[in-house]
Amino acid sequence: MTETHSDSEIIVRTEGRAGRITLNRPKALNALTYSQIGIISKALEDWRGDRAVELVILDGAGEKAFCAGGDVVSFYKRRDDGGAYAKKFWRDEYHLNSAIARYPKPVIALQDGIVMGGGIGLSGHASHRIVTERAMLAMPETTIGLVPDVGGTWLLGNAPGRFGEYLGLLGERMNAADSIIMGFSDTFVPAERVEELVAALSAPQGDPAGVTIATFAEAPPPPVLADRREDVDRIFDGETVEDILAALKAADGEWQAKALAGAETRSPLSLKLTLAAVRAARDMASLEEALRLEYRLTTRLFLSGEFVEGVRALLVDKDKAPKWSPATLNEVAKETVESYLAPLASDEELDLALPE
Repeated sequence: MTETHSDSEIIVRTEGRAGRITLNRPKALNALTYSQIGIISKALEDWRGDRAVELVILDGAGEKAFCAGGDVVSFYKRRDDGGAYAKKFWRDEYHLNSAIARYPKPVIALQDGIVMGGGIGLSGHASHRIVTERAMLAMPETTIGLVPDVGGTWLLGNAPGRFGEYLGLLGERMNAADSIIMGFSDTFVPAERVEELVAALSAPQGDPAGVTIATFAEAPPPPVLADRREDVDRIFDGETVEDILAALKAADGEWQAKALAGAETRSPLSLKLTLAAVRAARDMASLEEALRLEYRLTTRLFLSGEFVEGVRALLVDKDKAPKWSPATLNEVAKETVESYLAPLASDEELDLALPE
């Protein structure tokens, strides 16, 4: 084993033919820090032309989480800097998301435990996404006054039927089978066999990554969300968030009632922006196009204070009583949504080239 970087947050090394990157903040559920983004980006760039590194493996320390999301409390602590830190964090993170998606070598992401937000950004765009029975995937950003980002709208927009709207608005949690069906994962491998899989992938004379993974693949436990397809497609086809919530209320089922109650606690502005972003991403040609739109939305939600208030209520003061602005869906004007979606000034847009 050759270690290229190791500190309290992340371990980067080579093992056999594999470049290994392990998020190492298990007590924080491996929440992604700005420092980690830079280290991962550098490792990928260093390995790009290194013939000794044939593939890359991403995982998280401990059994509870691959990565539960970005270190959003760090944004709150820098809430008075005019958005400088938030813009820098998201800009570099989104560049990393794109780099993973476009990487010329196989990138194997081990989705074991909690995988949310920034963890979706690291793993959801990898070429080989391994999911275990311990995995729990979600994009719950509307609970903190944000929208699904890190390419989440791209994944949601390409989910079957109207599951993109369902998962994006409500942050519902996917198990392994649901995640594969929704397009966030590729292959189920039992957690007890992951270590063996990693050893096989890292072996100096190993088979191509896809061939090796296929020998470990098994059928996942049954899905939970996928069985709701007919109802989801009907309910979440509504033109507006208000229409969708009215359909949920009229459905009067157990999961629908739970979804409705959850929606009523989320940022009205985030809900409307999420619906617009997911539907816009459905018609986009690339992940990068979705990332550019997400950057407009996330930076504006930070500067407006909606995201800061969501983090305060859920993760800092933990009173779970956010003061959303606007406070109701009816107060979120169509013009407001359009202004958030509109391009930034040319020198403020995410400087991420779109594929030709």
